[in-house]
Amino acid sequence: MTTVAQRLNEVKSTLPATGVELVAVSKFHPAETIREAYDAGHRCFGESRAQELQQKYDILPHDIEWHFIGHLQTNKVKYIIPYVAMIQSVDTPRILDEIERQAARVERVVDCLLEVHVAQEDTKYGFSPQECIDFLSTLNAGAYPHVRFRGIMGMASNTDDESRVQAEFAQLKQLFDTIRTGAMAQNTHFDTLSMGMSHDYRMAVEHGSTMVRIGTTIFGEREY
Repeated sequence: MTTVAQRLNEVKSTLPATGVELVAVSKFHPAETIREAYDAGHRCFGESRAQELQQKYDILPHDIEWHFIGHLQTNKVKYIIPYVAMIQSVDTPRILDEIERQAARVERVVDCLLEVHVAQEDTKYGFSPQECIDFLSTLNAGAYPHVRFRGIMGMASNTDDESRVQAEFAQLKQLFDTIRTGAMAQNTHFDTLSMGMSHDYRMAVEHGSTMVRIGTTIFGEREY
């Protein structure tokens, strides 16, 4: 049986040498398993529940770069805001307002991605592509001084239809480029397109992803 470290290195070997960041999705896996990946040299991990993230933060090394990748409720923001490196799942202006409020409270600037819904599934959260463009285009300068807009995050449909998955990744890439050269043209920090998971990350990278979120391929099936 392969180890976490071996699977981690196998995934890294399939990624370009530069230009694509790997977020090891550790949600539902114990701290001991994360420690294996940490001891192998990895530092960037993704979690989807505020309480679970808080517990792991308390017992694992504090040089870990934690990314929050799940649906975030406004009443949970205050628990993770002191230490989370990036929130990838900003899916409404309301949650963004709360992130700003809590980040100001602890005097931090927090990196954020706007979550965009392109998958043909009703269960996904996020802005529609047009809502994302409209929101960023009408954003007043200085409206969120404690938020650093870094890019967008999205998921393709969970389907065996590769043509649909590729079309959705292409749509996200086109949206990212449109925003980067339009509404965010003056924002040099807007550089991240987070798309691609264990089952489809190779296609995502082919379509311009700069950040992939991979869990099962590294850690195995989730331990609920």
